[in-house]
Amino acid sequence: MFEIKVETSFSAGHHLRGYRGSCERPHGHNWKVAVTIEKEKINRLGIIYDFRRLKRELEKVVSVLDHQDLNTLPQFKKENPSSENIARWIYLQLKPQIKRGRVKEIQIWESQGTSVIYREE
Repeated sequence: MFEIKVETSFSAGHHLRGYRGSCERPHGHNWKVAVTIEKEKINRLGIIYDFRRLKRELEKVVSVLDHQDLNTLPQFKKENPSSENIARWIYLQLKPQIKRGRVKEIQIWESQGTSVIYREE
């Protein structure tokens, strides 16, 4: 099995509804996002997926979130824009876009040293 990973970042504000503590107040993060895709076999060129293409796909999805108040976006009206929910949302947006491989996971860092991984088993 082969895996490739690309990373990008975005900046956005949010707050967690129902949370008791500092995260209930509006605040922002500079999130780092990584997508890993996997495929059992490489193609005739010796690759599973073009890194540049994958990064463009990820950046297109992330651009919807960049410099936004995430709580005001339709995808987070009913659920908190937590790192967990953001990771799942990015996964679900990318999954149908990646035809020559399978999205294995999305990893999001909301700060240095704290991250979440979303994958479907």
